[in-house]
Amino acid sequence: MYELLGNYIRSRTGIAESDLKLIYTYFSPVKTKRNELLLTSGEVCQHYYFVNKGCIRIYTIHEGGRDMSRFFAFEGGFGTALPSFIEQVPATEYMQTIERSELLRIQRADFLHLVETIPAFAFIYRQILELGFIMAQKRIYGFQGFDALEKVKWIIRHQPDFLLRVSNKMAASYLGISPATLSRTKAKL
Repeated sequence: MYELLGNYIRSRTGIAESDLKLIYTYFSPVKTKRNELLLTSGEVCQHYYFVNKGCIRIYTIHEGGRDMSRFFAFEGGFGTALPSFIEQVPATEYMQTIERSELLRIQRADFLHLVETIPAFAFIYRQILELGFIMAQKRIYGFQGFDALEKVKWIIRHQPDFLLRVSNKMAASYLGISPATLSRTKAKL
């Protein structure tokens, strides 16, 4: 259950095996059903997740019940409602598994302890934040001048499996287009 997490950390750091084994002790395995909520809006986020199998979606619900996907974490990725996790304020978003998933979960206090005591883990956390920021910036600024076709091409280039794993409705909300527009655009490719 911890092999993928270990490979992720080893590939990015020169971590000692003893530190890696210690890190494992802070994570607990969690199996979820499809569409299971891990966090609802209004709750304070207390966990960080690593995806072994499946997918986590982070989204908001706007007026009229329309949801807007902000982030997806697939196998080998981390996911949490970061503003709530860091600031310990009620989340403005939801976190759910969109497939049956196998996750590794760590409590906030334990996560912060590892960041403070194991330099390799602190490096991983910084990388997660930096890569997340860069991807968000590319998506936001890239999408400003893109039409639907350019947005779909962008997602295929940056996340090749995304459209194969995520429903049209969720993908469209992530791309900022309607599901019908996404279907028409995909048919042109």
